[in-house]
Amino acid sequence: MSHMRLSRRKTIPVSTGAAFPLGALRSREDCGIGEYPDLIEFADFCKQTEMNIIQLLPVNDTGTESSPYSALSAFALHPIYARLQDFPEAAGFQDDIDSLKQRYNSLERFPYRELRREKLALLRRMYEAHSEAILAGEELHGWIEKNGWVLTYAVYMEQKRLNNEASWKEWPSMRTPLRTEIEAAWKDPQKRREHLFFAWLQMRLDQQFLRAAEYVRKLGIILKGDIPILMNEDSCDAWSQPEFFMDELRAGSPPDGPNPRGQNWGLPLYNWNNLKKTGYSWWKERLAHAARYYSAYRIDHVLGFFRIWAVPERETSAVLGYTVPVSPITEDELLEAGFDSRRVRWFSQPHVPTRTVEAVYNNDYLGTHGQLAKIMDRVNNEEFWLFKPGIRGDRDIYAADLPPPIQRVLACCWKDRVLLETAPGRYTPTWNRYDTTAWNSLSEWEKETLIRLFERKKEESEALWQEQAEELLGTLTGSVDMIPCAEDLGPKFEGMETILARLEILGLRVVRWNRDWEKPGNPYIPFSEYDPLSVTTSSVHDSSTLRGWWLEEEGAVAADFLEAFPPLTKDGSPDSAAAERLKKGYTAETARYLLRKIAETESIFCIHPLQDFLDLVPEYFMKSAEAERVNVPGSVTAFNWTYRIPVSVEELLQNTALVAEIQKIAAKRFRRQR
Repeated sequence: MSHMRLSRRKTIPVSTGAAFPLGALRSREDCGIGEYPDLIEFADFCKQTEMNIIQLLPVNDTGTESSPYSALSAFALHPIYARLQDFPEAAGFQDDIDSLKQRYNSLERFPYRELRREKLALLRRMYEAHSEAILAGEELHGWIEKNGWVLTYAVYMEQKRLNNEASWKEWPSMRTPLRTEIEAAWKDPQKRREHLFFAWLQMRLDQQFLRAAEYVRKLGIILKGDIPILMNEDSCDAWSQPEFFMDELRAGSPPDGPNPRGQNWGLPLYNWNNLKKTGYSWWKERLAHAARYYSAYRIDHVLGFFRIWAVPERETSAVLGYTVPVSPITEDELLEAGFDSRRVRWFSQPHVPTRTVEAVYNNDYLGTHGQLAKIMDRVNNEEFWLFKPGIRGDRDIYAADLPPPIQRVLACCWKDRVLLETAPGRYTPTWNRYDTTAWNSLSEWEKETLIRLFERKKEESEALWQEQAEELLGTLTGSVDMIPCAEDLGPKFEGMETILARLEILGLRVVRWNRDWEKPGNPYIPFSEYDPLSVTTSSVHDSSTLRGWWLEEEGAVAADFLEAFPPLTKDGSPDSAAAERLKKGYTAETARYLLRKIAETESIFCIHPLQDFLDLVPEYFMKSAEAERVNVPGSVTAFNWTYRIPVSVEELLQNTALVAEIQKIAAKRFRRQR
């Protein structure tokens, strides 16, 4: 099999490719970071190595945030990737451009905020020097006519500039503008020059990226983009179209082993009901815009189209989150099950004993009462307290005028409940329900009754998730001709894989995690059993590279993998000598073995981080495996998202050893799939 023919879309070829953030590339023309035109030379490298797919992380404008998943706009491109000297307006600025090159090109990683600031300042000067011709010409106005989204983006960005790039929620005015107000601001002659700077900049970026994308396509290479499921709350989309977002809830993920507090991403949920009324027009426009550049796309966190972990806006952690959509337990159902309203209150509201707080307040009984009374109400004359109705999350507890020890204790108590009231008279079980004070106080009958309710509501909720995903994903993926690929990592439930397969959306198979977790020892899934409708990868941008993974746990990873996928001699018997060599550290031989072995996958796409390919030759090893990482989840540092490959794309083209190694990997896949 060299191609896979899908009923809903064009034929998909067997593909081997590389994934990377655009900023990771280097070339002789760069100003400190990979730029849109670098894709042209990288496409030449792919053609030479017989790779036929390039996967990019998102390239949308993210403002001061380095994470590509924190976009200011669903449509605007990031100016940090601009090739300055390719602008028609660059005449007279070559010395300034050369100065930026000298300052930043030799750095191992790029200083995101500093480089963005320097590039934008120079772009502004280029614009000002040519503004009369730009504003009088037809080119820009014709482009704006075809890209109506830029009107809102330009007004938004000018407001951010005037407010020192603060979130729109902190602006003194224009926080909740009507559409007519945005249009009036755009037409204001006193602001015309400023607004058109952002439109001009987006036009030039679009031209550069489109030129590179078309070159990639002409070479027969698939350019695969990345569509983050969520938008930053500080984005022009959330600012200008609040009806499409649920600002009272934030997306995240529930607690697990590495994250006992869960993850609160701080991103608002979509109001799918309001989007549906428009025929999902915003989403369709977003995908159609991406299709101008890409032939395939990664659907970030596809699970979120089924259901998403929703966290109330006033919570700092994700412990008190719940799935949306959800089939709630109603108060009437609880009463019918035999619980009275007092009992419902017992397991749906934290009852804080006086002694719990008194223990951290110098055992001062009266003083403790005085402190608790600030945000809590005493239950009759008992030594129990309930939070006042105005307390809507632990942020409110931390904001209260209370000593820090009391704040911490009460924030912990706040999570101590079996049921979370998501709306008046509507409840859902909490994630930690079985570890709460109230649960441990219930009778066996009460526990069994609630567990039956929980199970029934879980089944009802899963039906809602499948119904929602079928509509959303079916409608959206069917609106464009791009090949959809799902990031479907994490927990799966019955029906999820069925729907993805029915909609012909490729799943993701990360080798290190693609194991049978139900069997003893968690054996690896053989590559021959991978679903053809999938993407196999060695690593992802949030994980360690192959090299970093192989060196983990003092060789235990290597031993485990080699037991499942042993190297073989020419006659097909296990090669124990090779296995022993591969266990000892990580070398170019290790990289060759792993990538050739993974090439045996049945997945139609096999896409690895570019770093994993570079390790095929020893001269491109960086000083440590950690230095090759793109991102370390759960941390916000200058390190994250600033990775650059250690060598220019021009040099990659000249490295015959690397080219030959990748050719062998690509050829092995093609032969296997014929």
